[in-house]
Amino acid sequence: MSRIFNSDLDSILEGTSRSFYLSLKELPREIRKQVSLLYMLARTSDTIADSEGGEPEDLMQALESYNEFTQGNSEEIPDLEELSKFQSNISEGLLLKNVGKVVSNISQFSESDQESIRNCLGIIIGGQILDLNRFSSGVNGIPSIEENDELDDYAYRVAGSVGEFWTQMSLDHLFKIKEENEAEIFENGVRFGKALQMINILRDIPADLELGRCYIPRRSLDEHGMSPSDLLDSSKMESFRPLYNEYLDLTDQHLDSAVQYIEMLPHSQFRLRGSCMLPVIIGKKTVSLLRGRNVLDPEKKVKISRSEVKEVVKKVIMAVPFKGSSKRLLRE
Repeated sequence: MSRIFNSDLDSILEGTSRSFYLSLKELPREIRKQVSLLYMLARTSDTIADSEGGEPEDLMQALESYNEFTQGNSEEIPDLEELSKFQSNISEGLLLKNVGKVVSNISQFSESDQESIRNCLGIIIGGQILDLNRFSSGVNGIPSIEENDELDDYAYRVAGSVGEFWTQMSLDHLFKIKEENEAEIFENGVRFGKALQMINILRDIPADLELGRCYIPRRSLDEHGMSPSDLLDSSKMESFRPLYNEYLDLTDQHLDSAVQYIEMLPHSQFRLRGSCMLPVIIGKKTVSLLRGRNVLDPEKKVKISRSEVKEVVKKVIMAVPFKGSSKRLLRE
């Protein structure tokens, strides 16, 4: 197994990234550490923002302190010890406790890579701070995103920006692309990231509602005669399904762009293409499952099993050396 940082940090990375770790550890050596580090840095801020044991003001302050530290504007390591105690995922607790060790890895990279890491992380944390402000506004009922543009902006900030970063790292270290194709590959990279975030949103509706957050835009719910509080009632799934399917269709469109992204990568970049293929194929399978489930029922969370993930890994390994096989697998 490829080592990324050291055994301790790799263990935390694996424990927080789950199936995505399969992609991270197989990335080309030239960008493996940069992408993995950004993941850990972003997962740290995400864990802070989602901590159930903290008041919104405290979480905001912790996020802002963390942002100042990661951007190099402060030498004071944020004290996340108290927040670490509230984490049900042991690896997320360890991530918060080891924030200084994780952030110190930024300095091992070139100035250009450091700037890319910090720029992307700043966009992500900005989205998370907006999120905390939005959902701690004290409105009656369950706070919700208002309209589709807000949802798209959120998906860009916390995930689409990662697609940009991934692409920039690839162009800086792995291959070049014709200037006239740069805008397209970056746009496809952004939509790749948005696809994965939309899957998270559409799969985790009950868990988000429990945290007092509704990512289904209020205006869209209004147009379908529903409100955020209706999503607490699993018997309302059939009323919700037409709107839900619209968002699944949008997610499929983003996934189509992700497929185009992979097909723009040089065929010789086996590791890079394979690392991208895994989340796309797993994402497509997840969307397919979501279409037939009652996603408002918190007892019936949709999840791709480990055995299915292993099967996808085998298929990718077999297909990635061959253009035709790769294309067929991605377009199944």
